[in-house]
Amino acid sequence: MALNLRDLSFEVDLAFDGATGLARAESAAYDLVILDLMLPGVDGLEICRRLRAGARPYTPVLMLTSKSTELDRVLGLELGADDYVTKPFSVRELLARVKAILRRVDELKTAPRTQKTARIHFRDLVVDPTGRSVKLDDRPIALTAKEFDLLLYFITHPGRVFTRSQLLDAVWGYGHDGYEHTVNSQINRLRGKIEKDLSRPAYIRTVWGVGYKFDKWDE
Repeated sequence: MALNLRDLSFEVDLAFDGATGLARAESAAYDLVILDLMLPGVDGLEICRRLRAGARPYTPVLMLTSKSTELDRVLGLELGADDYVTKPFSVRELLARVKAILRRVDELKTAPRTQKTARIHFRDLVVDPTGRSVKLDDRPIALTAKEFDLLLYFITHPGRVFTRSQLLDAVWGYGHDGYEHTVNSQINRLRGKIEKDLSRPAYIRTVWGVGYKFDKWDE
């Protein structure tokens, strides 16, 4: 992985155990952390949890896992991983995920200042792009990194219907039919946190046979 990333002119630091990797991630400013789930000492899930618990600047995390169960991938996303790749994976897939994450970070940095800083109010929901925080009825709502990105994308495109593939490209940055179930599970978890009545969603609505949309702004 390091050889292929360096071929793309990335600077790469390597750590072969969890304690060393965590110490480096906490002591330096990295553009991306590629984090193996199975590490000696401190495992990847614990490292991800600690990185997200601190007050340091946000660092994207791409998690690698060799486990075949959905549970480990879901746990990684819940703890704040931005994306995951399941072993065995191709170099092409890994590089595509890396470039997609870095591209989204660059887009956030170069977005107009008003778009980056202005809080978005919609009914009882308040989204703060700068602080990456969400409140519902003045109560803080804890979202994972990807849940926040998904909500921010929806709320900045109200009324527009997106297919699962379009959401994959826009939020995950990597379109692949085999990963469309990721969109479904993320939307279900997001709904569970912001919807008051899951049987009648008020924010994220299903458009049967097409995909999803965020309800239009109040007139």
